[in-house]
Order: sequence, then structure tokens, then C-alpha cells
Amino acid sequence: MKCLQDGVLHHIRSIKTGSTLTAVSSNQLVNLYAKNGLLREARNVFDEMPERNVYSWNAVISAYLKSNNLKEARELFKKENCERDLVTYNTLLSGFAKTDGCESEAIDMFGEMHRKEKDGIWIDEFNVTTMLKLSAKLSNVSYGTQLHGVMVKTGNDATKFAVSSLIHMYSKCGKFKEVCNVFNGSCVDFVDSVARNAMIAAYCREGDIDKALSIFWRNPELNDTISWNTLISGYAQSGYEEEALKVAVSMEESGLKWDEHTTAAVLNILSRLKSLKIGKEVHARVLKNGSYSNRFISSGIVDVYSKCGNMKYAESVHLLYGFGNLYSTSSMIVGYSSQGKMVEAKRLFDSLTEKNLVVWTAMFLGYLNICQPDSVLELAREFIAKETKIPDSLVMVSILGACSLQASMEPGKEIHGHSLRTGILMDKRLVTAFVDMYSKCGNVEYAEKVFDSSFERDTVMYNAMIAGCAHHGHEAKSFQLFEDMAGGGFKPDEITFIALLSACRHRGLVLAGEKYFKSMIEVYNISPEVGHYTCMIDLYGKTNRLDKAVELMEGIDQVDEDAVILGAFLNACNWNKNTELVKEVEEKLLFIEGSNGSRYIQLANAYASSGRWDDMKRIRNLMRGKELGKFSGCSKAYIDNQIHMFTSSDVSHFKTEAIYAMVHFVTKDLSEIAEITI
Repeated sequence: MKCLQDGVLHHIRSIKTGSTLTAVSSNQLVNLYAKNGLLREARNVFDEMPERNVYSWNAVISAYLKSNNLKEARELFKKENCERDLVTYNTLLSGFAKTDGCESEAIDMFGEMHRKEKDGIWIDEFNVTTMLKLSAKLSNVSYGTQLHGVMVKTGNDATKFAVSSLIHMYSKCGKFKEVCNVFNGSCVDFVDSVARNAMIAAYCREGDIDKALSIFWRNPELNDTISWNTLISGYAQSGYEEEALKVAVSMEESGLKWDEHTTAAVLNILSRLKSLKIGKEVHARVLKNGSYSNRFISSGIVDVYSKCGNMKYAESVHLLYGFGNLYSTSSMIVGYSSQGKMVEAKRLFDSLTEKNLVVWTAMFLGYLNICQPDSVLELAREFIAKETKIPDSLVMVSILGACSLQASMEPGKEIHGHSLRTGILMDKRLVTAFVDMYSKCGNVEYAEKVFDSSFERDTVMYNAMIAGCAHHGHEAKSFQLFEDMAGGGFKPDEITFIALLSACRHRGLVLAGEKYFKSMIEVYNISPEVGHYTCMIDLYGKTNRLDKAVELMEGIDQVDEDAVILGAFLNACNWNKNTELVKEVEEKLLFIEGSNGSRYIQLANAYASSGRWDDMKRIRNLMRGKELGKFSGCSKAYIDNQIHMFTSSDVSHFKTEAIYAMVHFVTKDLSEIAEITI
């Protein structure tokens, strides 16, 4: 019975004639049905067998494992009448090792096998290499080292497959010294392609491309598709995407065709490079060779178009080949989110029955990028309620970004508690996000506690803490943090000095501001940017040192083209009642930003503060003539787990009538009190 049709005919014939199938024929039928996905038919044949042997049990257990039904395979194995041999154990062991969440059962079964040596269940090359793969999967080098010792004792360390498995395990666990020891100390002839490929992969993971190339070209006649694919992935993982593409071209020039793994790897590289032109060429190749049915390739094409911003092409490919494919749908969600098309992203997001961390993160970042913190926090509640897996810190960082944007400390504290309860890794990125959130919510004390609890710090974390202290009037603390930062070997950057200069500006510390500004340029070789100049101009303006501000302005290149710097200088002139300089700034500022209503308001206020009412009226008339608008300021209040935003004369709030009724009531009471006082 070589094909399904022969097997079915043989089965039907036996049923019609009433003859009983032999154990050999039954076992063949079980294997044949299982191979073609007919698990129910395979089980029926097994259940109807009058006599079963160990091959029968192995066949049906293997059938369930091939269909990913580990539960039923386990139940069959545990039956009292189940006949077991080494193949039975190895088959189930492999199933446990490959299935997420069943790793401990694999370890227990391997231990049981070790104890059953007298019953003919011994340690062989298959089961020990299966466990090595499990060690690599779990990054458990301790268990992998024990297995290595077992292999040496049982003589299973000398084959080419065993050596390549050891190399793979140690490499995955980051033990490169042990990788080299296995490679150099083995008596195996390393012209074997499996071991060579494992070693090339190990060097690539270590980032040593030169060593990987030396092995790759040592016996070029042995380089197969896997060797080339490994080298392509190695270059890509080390950040040499363009070199990886050249290797892919060289692969075909050597006479080897791309397989599905090559195509998927190249598509992944193109999505990183955002190369639409080459992406289209690879898409055409896929259409010609028919490999679009591979879900990794179809989703890879969608990802390339999404990353390149061509959502029209991405949609077409997704509808043709990626519909129902989680990877393709994830790429579409990431693409829509990156472009701020959150309605389309949410529609696809809601269609997913299973959501991975990639799509959750994409949604959070998408809402955050278009400044919709309410949507981020609403999605965060859904995420916490539904997801049981420990999330990546990037998810938490995105949610905290929304809390910072709204200055909403209560949701931020909830996220902090959730992170501590679920055991999320508090890496530097997440700690920085908590420091930033608490600082922007006005609780510098909490920010300091989080900062002090971190053992690993970097420049970004210091910047967040320095800025938090600076913005809340703790300038001495921010200066001390800077000293600690420099003393700890962390190099300050542009953001560090903006935070320090902001602290000086808030407190009018001219000498300190000049010291840090000079230090930034002369000691740390950082060229001043717009933010640094505006801080210094504000500092001089607030301390009545307009002459210093003018001197600084004269040394700034292309100052006449920067509205932000001119706006800061205009404020300085206003504070010092210097209307002559205001007049000079007016011409330059309106030339650059003549369509910005805020600039007209700023100029009108400057003239009004000096009593130049005619100039103020002129500016107001200019503004009316251009029909310019000005963004309204707003106030926010966090009440009952919700952010409420108000603007002047606002009627959009769902409790508008009640709010205005209360305002009228309070105003009336205040008027009555004023009359009584008078």
C-alpha cells in the first residue's frame, strides 16, 4: 500500500468480504491515514485491531503527535495495555520537547528512560540530541552540560549529528568557549555539512563573521543551501543587510537556487532596508516560482510593502495570500499603525482571535504617535484583562508614554503594580519610562525611588531623572545627578544639557547656565541646538540681561530663519520692555511664520506690555485680515479613572449642562459675597 487510494481500496475490500486485516496491514493503514491527515480513520483502524503489537501503538501515537494532539498521544501512552519500546519513548519525548509548556514532561520522561535501561529503554543518539535541542530552546546550559556528560559516558558524542547538536546547544546558550572546545576537540571529520553549518551559525550568533567565512570557504564544495542561508542570516543579524543581499546573489551565481528559507530571509532584510524596488523584484520571483503559498513568504511580502509605506500593495497581497495568516495580519496592523491609520489597524486587530505582543505593541505605539492617550489606556485595560503571558517591556513603555502625555499618575501606578505582580523584567528602558512618567505627573519623590532602585543605569535614565528634578524646582538635585552621571562614566548628550539649562532658566541661575553651556561645547564637543539657544535666551531675558541675549543671537548661524529662537528672543524683549528690538523681530518673525496666529498674539502682547497700543491694534488688524486662528489652551482633570479635558467656551463634554450650572451657581455665590464685603 504505497498510496492512499490503494490503502482505501484494500480497507474497503476487507470490510466487504468480512475478512480481518493482519497486524502488518493494519499498521500500514494507520500510517497511511495519518500521513494524509485522516486521523479519525487511523484511530478507527487501530481500535478495530483484534491484536496489537508495539508497532501498532507506535503508529497511532506518532499519528496523534503529527496532528499536534499531544494530549491524546499521552493518554494512549499511559494505558496499561500499551506496548512500549525505545521508539515509543523517543516519539513521545520528541513531542514533549517541541511543545511549549511541556518541557518539564520531556525532562521527566528522559529521566524515566535513563532508569529503564534494563527494560531495553536506553540512551541513544536520537533522544539525547532531542534533549540538547530542548536545552537550547530553554537556554539551560546547566542541563545541556549534564547531557554532554551523559553523551560522553554512553558513547553518543562521537557522531557528526551529535557534535553539531552540541555546537548548536552551546551556541544558543551563549557559551562560545565551549562551542570552540567541541569543534576543535572532536575526532569527527568536519567535512560533514551538518557540523560545518552548526559552526557557521555559532560564529554568526557571536557576531564573528570573519570566522564564519573562514569555515564557509574552507571546503566550498560542501556548501549547501543551509550553509548559504546561515551566512545570509548571520550578516543580517550583525547589521550588514546590504552584504547579506550580496551573499544571496552570490548563492545563485554559485549554482544553488534560493529555497523558501532564502526568500523569507531576503524579504526580512528588504523590510529592514525599506527597499521597495528590490521588494517588487522578489515579489515577481515568488509569483513565478509559486512559493507564495508559504505563509512566511506571503507575510514577508506584506511586511516589505508595509514598511515601505505602500499599504495599497500590502492590502492586495494580504487579501490574495495572507488572509487568515497571523503573520501577514500582524504586518498589516504594524503598517497601518506606523501611518496613523488606526481605524484600519483596529479593524484587523479586532478580527484576530489570538493576539501576539507584536500587534499589541503596534497598536499602543500607533495611538501614542497620533496623541490619543485615551485609546492607549483603554487598550491597556483590555490587554491586562486578556493577556496571561508576561509582556515585553516595550508594551509597558508605550502605555506609560500615554500616562506621561496626559499626566495621569493613577493609571501609571496601576501599570507599575501590574509590572511588579507579573514579574516583568525591569530593564533600563522600562525603569526610565517609570521615572519619566512619575516626573511628568509631578511626583518627583516616586521617580527618585524608582531611579534609586535601579542597579543598571544609562544616559537616557539619568536624563529622565535630571529633567524631572529640573522641571519641578529641584535644581540642586539635578546638578548633583549630572555630577554623579559624569563621575559614573556616562557621557551626557544634547538632552542632558537641555534639562540642565532648563533648571538654570527656571531659577534664574545665569552663571550656572553659562558654565553648562560652555562645558557642553568645549568639554563634550556638543554643538548647541535650537533648544539650548532658547533656554539661554529665556535665562538672559528673565534675569534682565538682554544685552547678553543680543550677544548670543549675533553668534547664532541662520538665526533669521528660525522662528523658535526668534520667538524666545521676542519674549526676552517683552520682559525687558524693549519695543525697538520687538519691531526688528516682528519683521523677521512674520516673514517666517506669517500664517501662525500664535505669533501675532505674542507680538500684540509685547506691544501692549509697553503701552504701544497703536502697534498692538495694527497687529490685531493684520491677524483679522488674514483670518488666522490660534490653538486654544486646555485644562485636564483626572476624575473616576477618566481624563476630562476642557477648553474656553467648550460645550463638547458629556456633562456640559451640569458643569455650566455649577459654574453659574459658584459665580452667583461669589458675586453675593463680593457685594456683602463691599
